[in-house]
Formats: sequence, structure tokens, C-alpha cells
Amino acid sequence: MFSYRHAFHAGNHADVLKHTTLIALMKYLTQKDTALTVIDTHAGAGLYRLDGDYTETSGEAQEGIFRLVSASKAPTTLSASAPAATKKVANPKTPGAAKAPADEPLAPALQDYIDLLRGLNPQFAASGDPAHLKIYPGSPFIEQQFLSGRDKLKLFELHPTDFKSLTGNIAQLGVGRQVTVACEDGFEVLKTFLPPPARRAMVLCDPSYEIKSDYARVAACMGDAVKRFATGTYVVWYPIIPRPEAHDLPRKLKTLATKAGRSWLNATLTVKSSKLTTDEAGDVKRPGLPASGMFVINPPHTLKADLQAALPQLVARLGQDRNAGFTLDHGG
Repeated sequence: MFSYRHAFHAGNHADVLKHTTLIALMKYLTQKDTALTVIDTHAGAGLYRLDGDYTETSGEAQEGIFRLVSASKAPTTLSASAPAATKKVANPKTPGAAKAPADEPLAPALQDYIDLLRGLNPQFAASGDPAHLKIYPGSPFIEQQFLSGRDKLKLFELHPTDFKSLTGNIAQLGVGRQVTVACEDGFEVLKTFLPPPARRAMVLCDPSYEIKSDYARVAACMGDAVKRFATGTYVVWYPIIPRPEAHDLPRKLKTLATKAGRSWLNATLTVKSSKLTTDEAGDVKRPGLPASGMFVINPPHTLKADLQAALPQLVARLGQDRNAGFTLDHGG
């Protein structure tokens, strides 16, 4: 149960999609005067070292956040025919592309992301050299960065080592009771906080999915949450892998949102083919995680435009083969 450690995956392309979406959400939701309760059901360690043993062993950050940072001033390759304002937007995954200007500015959500990283990495901020990007924030630190004094952040993490790290990392912020950390099952404890006192909440549900039952638990948890507090913003990250449960989850979330009469948005980012390959020795090589998605129930009206601007740039910067692309679908 506790074999998964997010430190191996910190800064990968899935994190980039998740954190870009999270930043856009937090930036909008914290603008109102009414207090916001943010609940992170699977918080992880909170902070990660990109020069640590875990991250360097996997090398996933090199294909994720380091690509984004290194290419922030590089030419961008975008599909010449991708629609810009349809209900579903996708890179058509075909050869032939138009090069955008080399000085094309980053989409606002991506610029906010890099600015946040600069704030945590002074040497990187001063030099712009990706080699100085060493501290990487998980979702708890991103969420906390946007809170005002009236807002609350509740973090849950069951992994004993990550819980200990999370507790220590949050303590360094010196934010007192604004942020609480508990070693509890986020799936189970969420119901005790809904509805929140000020009746404004955002919930991030981001389990490891190392246990197949996590997919069903996510759907059940979100269904119960919407019944308890229909107007909350519910955010689910999910992997896109060759497993029936992974493909069923966004469909289940769409169904429950539609039945509840709530709006929804589903964004996916694919960076490479999911097919198995063989090396020169004839050994089968698994591709690793090729794609992931973010499903949001009750998204702010600004989120679609934020992601329409950011997703093509993520494909151009993080895509590893001609299968790279994105989708952006919404309803309600």
C-alpha cells in the first residue's frame, strides 16, 4: 500500500498539467472576499528536491518541468489546423506544423507557474538557469501560496514517511492554524468537512492509483461530495493508461456531474505513444506514463480559456513524439 512515493515522479509532465490547472484555479478562487476552504485528500510530502536521489533516479522531471523551463524562450511548434474555440480541442497528431514566433509569450497560467518556481528558487530566479531549479512544490505548497488570511487549507496524507515530511515542510512556513496536516484517509475524512463553514470549497483528489480500487473510490468520493455540497469545486487528477478503470473514471465523473446538474471540464495532455517498444537487444520497453487528465466539477468560468492558452504550449514543449496532443472538453 505504501510503495508509491511521489518523489520519483515530482516535476513530470503529469505534475505540470496538474499544477498548471491548480494554479489557474487557486488564482481565481482566492479573489473573493468570502473565506475559501481548500482540502487536499492525498497531499504527499509538499516539497521535493529535483536534485535528490528519487527524482534523479527516475529522470521524469527532465521530460517535464525542465523541458518547460528550458523552452520558455524557445520556438514553439503548434498544429496549424488545431481549432481554438470548439467544445473539444485537440492536437490532430499529424505531421506538418507551423512554427510560432520564438518570442511568443507564455500563456498566463504557465507564466504564473514559472514565477512560483522562481519564488522558491532564488538562484534560478536570478540566473534563469534550469540547473538552479532545485526546490519543487507539490500541491500543498502551491495551494498555500495563494491563500489569504481568511482561507484554510486542510491536508491529508497516509504514507508515514511523506506525512512526516509534509508536517515538517508546512511547519517551516510558520502559518499557524491556517494549514492543518493529518495522517488520515482523505477519501474517508472529506465528508466531515463538507459543507464548509463559509460554504466555499475546493477539493483536490489526487491519489496514486497504485491500488486498482482507487478509481472506484475516487468516483464514489466525488459523488458523495457533490451530494453534501453541490457548489464546491472538485478537482481530480487521473492517469491515462491501458487499464479499463482509468478510461472509465472520467466517464463516471462526467455522468455524476451531469446528473447533479453541475458544470464540468476535462483536460488531457498526451506527451508520447502508449505502445510497447523493443530495444536493440530485443527487450520490451514500457513507455511509462504517456498521458494524464484533470477533471473539474464546477470549474470557474475562466478555466477553459486559461487551459486553451496553456495546453498547446505544453504539447509543443513537452511532447516527445507525433502522438503528443491534448483535449479540452466541457459541459453543463
